[in-house]
Amino acid sequence: MIKKILKHFFINSLALYFVAQGTEGLVFAKGLETVLLAGAGLTIASLLVRPVINILLLPINLVTFNLFKWVSSAIALYLVTLVVPGFKISHFFFEGLTTKWIDLPQISFSGALAYVAFAFVISFATSLIHWFL
Repeated sequence: MIKKILKHFFINSLALYFVAQGTEGLVFAKGLETVLLAGAGLTIASLLVRPVINILLLPINLVTFNLFKWVSSAIALYLVTLVVPGFKISHFFFEGLTTKWIDLPQISFSGALAYVAFAFVISFATSLIHWFL
């Protein structure tokens, strides 16, 4: 059980760091210390708070075929920003990416949509890290 929690903590902290490097809007006031605190907060929120939020939002999730689950992730991320000092989401800005195979446009959100966008990107990053491990 402890190994599972430590693995989640490591993956969440790493995902937060990588997402902060690739986008703008995540603020870590004290650098690595805040990243680790936010990783711990996100781990607690993922293991304890998100299941409760998912149960509360179950009817909406059933109607929207589970697409509303991003909102529960965004709520958990918002709760982490309230609890962890120095961790803040000001806006979401992605400069875009152009390669030989893919062209991603520039994206910018503020307010609640920024939390949803970061929840999506952090979820994608944690999935990638889980896959590599």
